[in-house]
Amino acid sequence: MNWEEAYQKQEVFWNRGKPSPPLRQYLERHPTRGRTLVPGCGHGHEVSLAVEYGLDAVGLDIAPTGIAEARALYPQLAARFVVGDLFNPAAELRGAFDVVLEHTCMSGLHPSLRADYRRGIDLTLKPGGLLVGVWFIDPQLGPGEEGPPFAFPVAELTALFADGYELVTDYVPDLAFESRVGRERVRVLRRL
Repeated sequence: MNWEEAYQKQEVFWNRGKPSPPLRQYLERHPTRGRTLVPGCGHGHEVSLAVEYGLDAVGLDIAPTGIAEARALYPQLAARFVVGDLFNPAAELRGAFDVVLEHTCMSGLHPSLRADYRRGIDLTLKPGGLLVGVWFIDPQLGPGEEGPPFAFPVAELTALFADGYELVTDYVPDLAFESRVGRERVRVLRRL
């Protein structure tokens, strides 16, 4: 998918106009601190949420128009939004983060790119750091629909982070955007 083109055409079907309810609930219940990366930050809602909860957050997106729109929506946070590629992060982003907040970045990627995503997380997250994810496990695609979003079954999530990460918590959230109730999973992993 051409993400820049999607933003230019205003075809951002994944944007709900506010932060992820399960992510908000997680941060309310689990005080989290440190420098934080939000990959695929889009319009920046999760970056704003992270800052609200005291995290030193940076939003990264490959689409310059998405970053420009995030800066316009959250002008007080404009310096926190960076154009870049998670698969090949800039030197200053490598090993720089205590926390990565995942919401919709992975589900937007074709399954063939999942190993690249994992590599990007490994490149940016410090050892001992937390990968806090609201993973879109079951987007309930119609017959013949491929995605995005792409289904990400629990077994595949487990396999992707089987080596080098330990499970901290894992549950189906009791809060979600209406169209995602029962279809997401909060899974937090610690990098070893």
